[in-house]
Amino acid sequence: MSRVAYVNGRYVPHRQARVHIEDRGYQFADGVYEVIAVSGGALVDPGPHLDRLERSLRELRIAMPMTRAALSCVIGETIRRNDVVDGIIYIQMTRGAAPRDHAFPARAETQVVMTSRRSKPHPRAYDEDGVKAITVPDIRWARCDIKSISLLPNVLAKQSAREVGAYEAMFVAADGTVTEGSSTNAWIVTAAGELVTRAPTSEILSGITRSAVMDIAAEEGLRLVERPFSVTEAKAAREVFITSTTAFVMPVTQIDEAVIANGKSGSISRKLRARYAAHMAAAGASVDGASQRRTL
Repeated sequence: MSRVAYVNGRYVPHRQARVHIEDRGYQFADGVYEVIAVSGGALVDPGPHLDRLERSLRELRIAMPMTRAALSCVIGETIRRNDVVDGIIYIQMTRGAAPRDHAFPARAETQVVMTSRRSKPHPRAYDEDGVKAITVPDIRWARCDIKSISLLPNVLAKQSAREVGAYEAMFVAADGTVTEGSSTNAWIVTAAGELVTRAPTSEILSGITRSAVMDIAAEEGLRLVERPFSVTEAKAAREVFITSTTAFVMPVTQIDEAVIANGKSGSISRKLRARYAAHMAAAGASVDGASQRRTL
């Protein structure tokens, strides 16, 4: 089946999708994006994702191009036309196309692009063996809380990880603390059993999966602490894991050359991974999920 993209009011073959060469997203990275998981044909946590999208737009003073109801319809139709049951929907909005000038154009018209694709299941080995991460200096701008399409530091970090066979790169601030991954939020489990992740400030993007895992952790009676942790603390932790829309809950069993604990995913990471998988499955099986599928 050929893929279909949504571009400014039109559904077009993916290979023919185009934006203007003076789109400010292309020239200035002047835009935002959102990625939402699709499970069983339904969106996972769509409300929080769209809340974050609208917040990012407000922070950059980009106009919301349509009502949320209309946006939801377009999202559903894009998923339907791509026949995605398990995968993602990617949404990008930019300030518009205008003659190149750093200042905002006088009459900006928000541009909207969406694509949707299927996702392959994670390798089974991840459940037991986890993944490797490396550390890199955090060279990003000071507003990481905005889900901006300006991702060059993240791209360089992820590439550095791939070149050494690692799954993720963890950003490290000047004070030696881990901020987050190149496309994930970072967590540790201390020897005392505390679940630790950095508090949501402008230094990190507050992940939707992060929030869902926090809720799951509370239901499990886990002790949750939002604070910075150092690379040294992470390497000595009982467990380490990362979270995101596409990584879900991913155990990390090696950071740089340091093996975490016994080199296998820990009991808390496995429990949270299983609980989050059930959370995703419930989206497709829920009444809301059924309603979503009827509108597709």
